[in-house]
Amino acid sequence: MRILALDLGEKRIGVALSDALGLTAQGLEVISYTRPEQALSRLEEICREYLVERIVVGLPLNMDGSRGEAARRAEAFAAKIRQALGLPVSFMDERLSTAAAEKTLLEADVSRRKRKQVRDKLAAVLILEAYLEARRREG
Repeated sequence: MRILALDLGEKRIGVALSDALGLTAQGLEVISYTRPEQALSRLEEICREYLVERIVVGLPLNMDGSRGEAARRAEAFAAKIRQALGLPVSFMDERLSTAAAEKTLLEADVSRRKRKQVRDKLAAVLILEAYLEARRREG
């Protein structure tokens, strides 16, 4: 079962994809967009190409676990994905995924310009890895 994970931003979406067995996560791309329809169209292409069966959306909760404006935007976009693609959509807490991605890239001494290009994709990988690990724990 291929699973697609998304790190949603207002202008970019980091995309990661699991292997066919749903065991590992790989960064796929960063979708830059100005209108949600553009992003949905590209996501539809990806889902068709890779035979995706589920989408995991990073849910940016506040540090106290409450839902703020960013989480509400993510939930609204996830509803659009569900409606447009007809695939099941799950959420994964992503409170620290972008910060963890940035830290990893800094530790790897990646230049500022390259960090900006891959940060969102790496955040999507971290979201997908957390989701896959949670699934393994549940059995």
